Amino acid sequence: MGESRPQLLITCPISASLSAPTVAIVSEDDFHQSSNSTYRTASSSLRADQEALLEKLLDRPPPGLQRPKDRFSGTYIIFFGLGIGGLLPWNFFVTAQEYWIFKLSNRSSPATVEEPKGSDILNYFESYLAVASTVPSVLCLLVNFLLVNRVPIHVRVLASLTVMLAIFVVMTMLVKVDTSSWTHSFFAVTIVCMAILSGTSTIFNSSVFGMTGSFPMRNSQALISGGAMGGTLSAVASLVDLAGASDVTDSTLAFFLTADVFLVLCIGLYLLLPRLDYARYYMRPVWPAVFSGEEQLPQDFPNPPLVAPGSSNSQTPPLRPILKKTAGLGFCIIYLLFITSLVFPAILSNIESLSKGSGSPWSTKFFVPLTTFLLYNFADLCGRQITAWIQVPGPRSKVLPGLVLLRTCLVPLFVFCNYQPRVHLHTVVFQSDMYPVLFTSLLGLSNGYLSTLALIYGPKIVPRELAEATGVVMSFYMCLGLVLGSACSALLVHLI
Repeated sequence: MGESRPQLLITCPISASLSAPTVAIVSEDDFHQSSNSTYRTASSSLRADQEALLEKLLDRPPPGLQRPKDRFSGTYIIFFGLGIGGLLPWNFFVTAQEYWIFKLSNRSSPATVEEPKGSDILNYFESYLAVASTVPSVLCLLVNFLLVNRVPIHVRVLASLTVMLAIFVVMTMLVKVDTSSWTHSFFAVTIVCMAILSGTSTIFNSSVFGMTGSFPMRNSQALISGGAMGGTLSAVASLVDLAGASDVTDSTLAFFLTADVFLVLCIGLYLLLPRLDYARYYMRPVWPAVFSGEEQLPQDFPNPPLVAPGSSNSQTPPLRPILKKTAGLGFCIIYLLFITSLVFPAILSNIESLSKGSGSPWSTKFFVPLTTFLLYNFADLCGRQITAWIQVPGPRSKVLPGLVLLRTCLVPLFVFCNYQPRVHLHTVVFQSDMYPVLFTSLLGLSNGYLSTLALIYGPKIVPRELAEATGVVMSFYMCLGLVLGSACSALLVHLI
């Protein structure tokens, strides 16, 4: 295969006791006693009393309305599927590197070996693609936050899915079209499609994640784990393509058609969601009638009118209370993804096997796809799935940021593996292929577990009416961490 080209594969990438040192893992029935404040402090302070009162007000069922069960885990499966569909198409788009090389090299068929004419476009294509994916994501996160109480969530979700599907249909149709005579125009179309896809994907993922803030935490975890599954499936598809595909356009056509099918499936799953009693219960409006003259909201409660996910309110959600309550978790998310994107994929994808000279397929063709992309995504998926059963440490625990900071040690470990080429640091400390395998497993497992904990805690430590807006803010923390890490990874590469 020759030199392995770096790949951009981001899976976007979500309450234990707020201050108590121990965490009780309880059954779902007990867990549902509060969909938004399951974990509460053990102190008898005024803040604890206020949070308990707020919990009582927000989650008291209306008269005659019983809390249903998630039959056959239907809601969990739907959110898991939405997580896959929200990121799998985007992963297919950014990992189809051989296809983009072919399309932007002015070749009319994959077998043509003429000198590329669009070398400038080709050499900087990944940089253009990174800008086209990052800038719209940040802008759309801001727009989505402003639209939380102005545009119903079902409009935002269905509109974003429809636009994503339209973009992929266009790109699917262009796979078999000879674009060798209009390479620059095809490049422009690709960048525009990437920008639109990235923006709408951000709106979809942040909106659905915000909606899960009104559900028990296991549903937020399902959505996040689904995203990791999307990355894993994309890595597996790339390996299959590498092992058996003879025509890059055939494999890309299969990838894009798969993305089309998943997007249609996502539309169907989202339309099915309100038909489930369990989901309908948590998507219900919070009844104003539950407030009586004997019960008053805490003094620091920002907005008394309560809204359900998708309800309409002309006011923008208050940003300051959200930032204040989620500052610690926000730091954890930003730093977690900063460290991850600092080394993945820029550093990991250039770590070569120490037995590369043997010429074996393991050490040449499959080493990077297996030890970097498949292993990382699978470990990330495992870490996220563990949070379905264990949520330790809690959101106010100092252990959580401690573990996050501890991941900094992974950076020099990867640097002193067999990264090539080396210009300034010539020493390779870890003289075995097992070391990058071990370090990548730790990177993915810790990223999946700790980031999911921080993400699912966020919407649970704010009032329920701010849960959706908080989900958007948590998505912004993710985006910020990825941007900072990706920017600094170029500097790290030059230092090596």
